[in-house]
Amino acid sequence: MRILMISDVYFPRINGVSTSIQTFRGEMQKLGHEVTLIAPDYGTDSTPELDTIRIPARKVILDPEDRMMSMSALMKLKDQLHTQNFDLIHVHTPFVAHYAGVKLSRFLNLPLVITYHTLFEEYLYHYIPFVPRLPLKKLARSFSRAQCNQADTVVAPSSIIVKLLKDYGVEQPIEVIPTGIHCDQFSKGNGAAFREKHGISNHRKVLLNVSRIAFEKNIGLLLEVVERVRHKIPEVCLLIAGEGPARKACMRRAEELDLQDSIIFVGYLDRDTELLDCYSSADFFVFSSQTETQGLVLLEAMAAGTPVVSVAAMGTRDILIDCAGAQIVENDVDQFSNSLIELLQDEAAQQRLRMACRSSAARWDSQEMAEKMLRHYRSVINDSAVSQEAAVKTDISV
Repeated sequence: MRILMISDVYFPRINGVSTSIQTFRGEMQKLGHEVTLIAPDYGTDSTPELDTIRIPARKVILDPEDRMMSMSALMKLKDQLHTQNFDLIHVHTPFVAHYAGVKLSRFLNLPLVITYHTLFEEYLYHYIPFVPRLPLKKLARSFSRAQCNQADTVVAPSSIIVKLLKDYGVEQPIEVIPTGIHCDQFSKGNGAAFREKHGISNHRKVLLNVSRIAFEKNIGLLLEVVERVRHKIPEVCLLIAGEGPARKACMRRAEELDLQDSIIFVGYLDRDTELLDCYSSADFFVFSSQTETQGLVLLEAMAAGTPVVSVAAMGTRDILIDCAGAQIVENDVDQFSNSLIELLQDEAAQQRLRMACRSSAARWDSQEMAEKMLRHYRSVINDSAVSQEAAVKTDISV
């Protein structure tokens, strides 16, 4: 197959959408399919990527990490794209990429698939705080419903998102296809080397959170948890790997809680090298976000052999419910803290969780997920062909 993907985000912008695109695309290419990606140009000096078209883009005022592609520049490509005989368009984000995808699907007469990666009803009020939360939620639901109903089919990363979209009023077919991971890749980290590089002694108990440092990630809860845990386990520290608009607020809160010696911010890490070491350096991976559509970092941690202690909310439920290698906690400082204290003081319990991590993560193999997506593509293409044939017959009979 020849697949055209369009996204408002991709590397060097680090987030779950970029990771998902890279993972699916890489596996599909290994299986012999051609995947072209249209994504923003971030203005960084980098080696041109094969089958990646970078579109001129400007910074987003409320979120300077992101870029807004030029719609006019993108649409100038339509004649060039027409010659490449794509079978399907897959859109990953709801901004310029979505509307360009809709236009191109009509111009190229191709079926349109979208993945609902982001739960916008839980995001918008963090970035537009001057608008009441309830109207923003209604706006986000209406926006998501309209966009999903413009596609031929919707891909959801978890089962809870299917129910949510149906509650919104989405009428198009929805298929659950999570992003998979390369389990072997995450088993190669050198935790001792990471600790040495960042001055973390071997006796310290390291809690790790890998995520974009954004308000909707609920990282403030983890700071409160560490403040409680350190009274029982003074050598505990929280390692935060990521960047984002809430970093300054998190640093201020850490100072208010007198956690300067218990919190380490390491920024974004290279996914192929230092991030692997980072996962392996931790005693536990801790996660408190309640807005994930999947929670890929939980799988990455378990694939590295690092047990997870996490809130199970929205998309993370599919990963954590009945999952060995993880302990589910409530979105409550006392309960979260007490669970961690018990685990950190119980070496046998830690070992049981650790032993189960990798086999649990292996259920989410990236090649299997890519093959599932490809089967879905074929189904969508076949349905589109049947619909077009029926339409032609109707026109002839008329």
